[in-house]
Amino acid sequence: MKFKVDENLPGEVRTLLAGAGYEAATTGEEGLTSAPDHRIAEHCRAEDRILITFDLDFADIWTYPPSQYPGFIVLRLHRQDKPHVLSVFAFVLDEMKRESATGKLWIVEEHRIRIRG
Repeated sequence: MKFKVDENLPGEVRTLLAGAGYEAATTGEEGLTSAPDHRIAEHCRAEDRILITFDLDFADIWTYPPSQYPGFIVLRLHRQDKPHVLSVFAFVLDEMKRESATGKLWIVEEHRIRIRG
């Protein structure tokens, strides 16, 4: 699986993904900072990368059907400070050992992940 980490997440998320053996890039590295959602989604589709973001627009399955994209991981956390986000993302990495996020929408909360697709 390959990933694109949105600009609204700490850069360390990319580091955690790489440490787990995944290929990851950030929207900032690819000139997509402040790009419209549809452009980011199309870029992810073209590169076959699962998007990781806080942006709830990507949880809209009518606009972004998971089966038509590489996948989306949307974090819905009560706190968005770096230590908390990285702690929750470690939980996400553990879940990825059991289930692929490819072609799916993962809604990540502090203590659970809802999966569609």
